[in-house]
Amino acid sequence: MLHGHGLYLEEHDAFRRTVRAVVEKEILPHVRDWEAQEAFPRELFTRFGELGFLGLKYPVEYGGSAAGELYEAVLLEELGRCGSGGVSAGLGAQFTISTGPIHLFGTDAQKRRWLAPAIAGEKIGALGITEPDAGSDVAGLRTTARRDGDHFVVNGSKTYITNGVRADFVVVAVKTDPSAGHKGLSMLVVEKGTPGFSVGRKLDKLGWRASDTAELFFEDCRVPVENLLGVEGQGFAQIMGNFQWERLSLALGAVGAMEDMLETVLAHVKSRRAFGQSLHQFQVVRHKLADLFTARESARQLTYHALRLHVAGEWAVAQTSMAKKVATETCCHVADECLQLHGGAGYMMEYDIQRHWRDARLGPIGGGTSEVMNEIIAKQLGL
Repeated sequence: MLHGHGLYLEEHDAFRRTVRAVVEKEILPHVRDWEAQEAFPRELFTRFGELGFLGLKYPVEYGGSAAGELYEAVLLEELGRCGSGGVSAGLGAQFTISTGPIHLFGTDAQKRRWLAPAIAGEKIGALGITEPDAGSDVAGLRTTARRDGDHFVVNGSKTYITNGVRADFVVVAVKTDPSAGHKGLSMLVVEKGTPGFSVGRKLDKLGWRASDTAELFFEDCRVPVENLLGVEGQGFAQIMGNFQWERLSLALGAVGAMEDMLETVLAHVKSRRAFGQSLHQFQVVRHKLADLFTARESARQLTYHALRLHVAGEWAVAQTSMAKKVATETCCHVADECLQLHGGAGYMMEYDIQRHWRDARLGPIGGGTSEVMNEIIAKQLGL
C-alpha cells in the first residue's frame, strides 16, 4: 500500500497508518500556532511516550517495545509529513540522538535514570556536540572535563543544540584528555540544575521555528563520575556510531517532507487556473512534476537501500552519507520548485509551502554538511 518496496512489511504499513492518524489529528491542526509561538507543548513528548513512539527500538525493561529501527524509520517519515520541521526535529531528537548513546553505552543504572523516563516522555533529552568553533570537526571540540576526585569539572560551551532550552539532561561530548586528539573524547550526561551548567539564549532560526535550539554553557560544572557513558576516551567512536542513525533519520524525514509537498502542489496545480485552463494541463507543469516525483523516488530508493543495509547490521557509512546528502539536497530542490509552482501564493506566509522551503534548508547542514558527506564518501572510496 505505502511504498514498502520490499523493505516494510504489512505490520509496518499498519503502524504507518496509526502514526499518520495521530499526525493528522493531533499535530497538523496546531502547527501554525506552534510555529507562531516558536514552541510546541511539552505534553507532546508525554503523548508520544504514551503511544510508545519514543521507545520503538529500545528494550522492554526500560519501557520500550523492542519493535526495531524499521518502525522508527516509519515514524520519522510520517513526522516529516507533519508540516513543521521544528516539531519533527524536537520529537525526533528525543529518540534518534539524545537517548541513542545512553541505550548503546549506558549501564543499567544509567538507563533506568535517563533512558526509561525519556521513553515515557517524562524527561526531555538533548545531544551536545556542536560548539561555536567546531561542528562537523568533532576532533576539534574544546569543551574540557578534568577529573577531580569523584567528579569531572566541565568547562566550555555548545551551540545549535536541539531541545537544549528545555532538556532535563544533555549528553555532552567533552575532552577528557585534550592532548590526545580524537582519542581524548568522552561522553558525559549533564543534568538540568547542575551548578555551573546554564542555558543561554534560545536561538532565532530561519526554519524549524517550533523547535527550541540553544546555547549551553559550562563553567566549572561538577558532573559526577558515574555520569560518564561507557569508557573514558571512547567518545569519538560513540559519536560516530550514533551519527549513522542521525543521518538516516534526516534522510527519512526529508523523504516524508517531499511526499507532503508533492501532494500539496499536485492539489494546487489541479485547482489553480491560468489562461483558461488548469495549471496541470500545461506541458511545462506536467513535465516539471514528472521530474520532481522522479527525483523524490530516486532519493527514497537510495535512502531505503541505506536503511536496509543499516538494519541488517552492515557498517554502511558510504551509503548512509550518500542517502543523507541526496535526500536532503533533493528536498531543498523539491521545496523550491513547489514554491515556484504556487506562484505569488508560495511567497505568502499563509501557504505552508514557504515553511517547507525554510525547513528543508537545514537538511544539507545538520548532522554533518553535504561537504562533510562528500569527504566521508571519498574516504570510503579510498581517496
